[in-house]
Amino acid sequence: MSRSTQRVQLTRAYVLHQRPFRDTSLIVEVFARDHGRLTVFARAARGPRSRFALLQPFRALLLSWSGRGEAPALSGAENADSPPALPAACLMSAFYLNELLLTLVTRHDPHPELFDQYEATLALLRQPLPADASLRQFEARLLEFIGYGLNLAAEADTGLPVRADAHYHFQPGVHGVVIAEPGSPGAIGGSVLQRLALGSGFDSDAELRQARALMRAALDHCLDGRELRTRIVARSILNYPRRERTG
Repeated sequence: MSRSTQRVQLTRAYVLHQRPFRDTSLIVEVFARDHGRLTVFARAARGPRSRFALLQPFRALLLSWSGRGEAPALSGAENADSPPALPAACLMSAFYLNELLLTLVTRHDPHPELFDQYEATLALLRQPLPADASLRQFEARLLEFIGYGLNLAAEADTGLPVRADAHYHFQPGVHGVVIAEPGSPGAIGGSVLQRLALGSGFDSDAELRQARALMRAALDHCLDGRELRTRIVARSILNYPRRERTG
């Protein structure tokens, strides 16, 4: 079999995005545990009795495909398991995860550990817990897996261990932190950095806000000025004027 030929059977994967092609077909972006992010072509996928009706986001699937080139033909799709559906309140967060993968992960580069982190984060989003902490942990792990991991354990300029009682500023050029004055703009508590490094939760809304600001700065450095659509949509929802009920 030539190097450009792909023939894959029942590999665990998720749909990240899909778009229509011609009358009944789909071009589908998927994230597979053993094959990374790739595009597959699903013929006759939009008919009322299509065998590809399972191609929905946030559902663990077993996909099969074959063919040459950048978009092999999808030949099968089965449910891998049947977890409960994501709560409506968490859908925007889940689409945000998908957009991060689509934007930052290189095609055809397997990331099994990142896949497992993605799957674990979806499981956390299904629980009746605030989404912020799980999103911050996913962002931190994503940066690690794509080669832009933050050094959260030591000060970038001195090499000394990060102290829980100190405050720090993020330095994009070195993907690390340097000591800062408490209360200065953008200062992040050392305890927040330690919790991110350990993958643990946060004690307060203030810690969550600091973690969000840190991860946004780190991701923006990788995005090179590109704006994520999910951020735009979330911002428009927050700014949408609420109408008081009448009657």
